[in-house]
Amino acid sequence: MSRCAGVGRRGRHATRTVAGDPARPGKRGVVSGGSYRGRMDSQGQAEPRVVWAVVDSGIGPLLLAASGDGLVNVVFHATDAVRDRAVQRLAARFGTEPAEAPGSPLLAEAIRQVEDYLAGERRDFDLPLDWSLISGFNREVLRELASDVPYGTVVGYGDLARRVGQPGAAQAVGMAMGANPLPVVVPCHRVVESGGGIGGFGGGLETKRRLLALEGVLPEPLF
Repeated sequence: MSRCAGVGRRGRHATRTVAGDPARPGKRGVVSGGSYRGRMDSQGQAEPRVVWAVVDSGIGPLLLAASGDGLVNVVFHATDAVRDRAVQRLAARFGTEPAEAPGSPLLAEAIRQVEDYLAGERRDFDLPLDWSLISGFNREVLRELASDVPYGTVVGYGDLARRVGQPGAAQAVGMAMGANPLPVVVPCHRVVESGGGIGGFGGGLETKRRLLALEGVLPEPLF
């Protein structure tokens, strides 16, 4: 899985990220989404349980994977070796071999929205998310990040810890960022060090700088 690195160092629940959450007044971005199990493709055949595709982007090839409940994984720098390891991890977790299916309805909207975001044409994602690759405190922190740290803003590790009622847990927040299975869509690139450093990032610091520059937080690189 692609990771967002931590501080100073490098059960399935579907949700949908949207601009507002009627179930959580004052919150941005995470509401309940429906299950997509049992979907059929255009030929009337049952969709595979997990599908994936690699898409080219300005930050390198990205692997996107989706289950019947929503987007489940985003992986940076998806070379053949990285792709194979990611697919093997998904197979072990779901107990079934993921299928490469770039045309699958389970992936089409996620691919479109990620491409639009990276082209500077989208600020918010409106996608069902499958959180089953993460649980407990890590999931709580990432859901807070997805709902309450909007495009063009950043938050410190300690600040995010306080938001989930765990002041002093900055290091644990960093570990949660490192466990993020849905980078870009769940924006761990927006979590930075309180002293002004940008912090670590599993996709590489250059990728983090590019994403923050895309959102106007950092100046665009000259080269």
